[in-house]
Amino acid sequence: MKLRICTYNIHKGFSQFNRRMVVHELRERLRSLDVDLVFLQEVQGLHLGHAARHGNWPAHPQHEFLAEDTWQQTAYGGNAVYDHGHHGNAILSRHLILSTDNQDVSDHRFERRGLLHCTVEVPGVGAAVHCVCVHLGLMAGSRRRQMEALAGRMEQLAADGAPLIIAGDFNDWRNHADDLLVRRLGLTEAFGAGRGRPARSFPSHLPVFRLDRIYVRGFAVRHAQVHFGGPWAQLSDHAALTAELEVPV
Repeated sequence: MKLRICTYNIHKGFSQFNRRMVVHELRERLRSLDVDLVFLQEVQGLHLGHAARHGNWPAHPQHEFLAEDTWQQTAYGGNAVYDHGHHGNAILSRHLILSTDNQDVSDHRFERRGLLHCTVEVPGVGAAVHCVCVHLGLMAGSRRRQMEALAGRMEQLAADGAPLIIAGDFNDWRNHADDLLVRRLGLTEAFGAGRGRPARSFPSHLPVFRLDRIYVRGFAVRHAQVHFGGPWAQLSDHAALTAELEVPV
């Protein structure tokens, strides 16, 4: 049994420096990856101003628009809420989402963050797969507290080695996540398993910083790839990451 996953900070459907609205091109590019699970950050659930200014702004929330006709199941956790809309994290799935919950881990009122947790029924996997989409804070202290909250929650909800995938934008260029998450949850980082360290994913034109991650437990990582440059650099300031996982026999 193979499971293909992707994590991508989509920059609210706008290109780098907000030059163009690119959500339609983004949908086609995501479909070209042919993945089963998509972990998205900076997903615009609602924005009345963009809807008024752009004639082709999707009528539905971005996660529903992106999933249309490809991923039958979606979950969304709104973290930042303002007068004209809200944005947060989303998970798109070709498999049945059994449950969903969004935990507020905001460290201060100027930076709203959440952990979107879903359990997914994946054929060939004997137990529900716990999937967590994360977007951690910009300050080191905030990230540390948010990772502690994440580890504590998964120790309770995904105990006894339950299958687990944690993916998203960690903003963790010093790689402290490995020290905490690998130690406490027994995770493997998809790129570190073969190269010794996470992939460079920011900026998308020519990545330098290792901000985005895919951590797994209960799966073998068969292949991992960074999608940057070329058309990807026109869609977001982050590169997309994909990994092909296999359930050990």
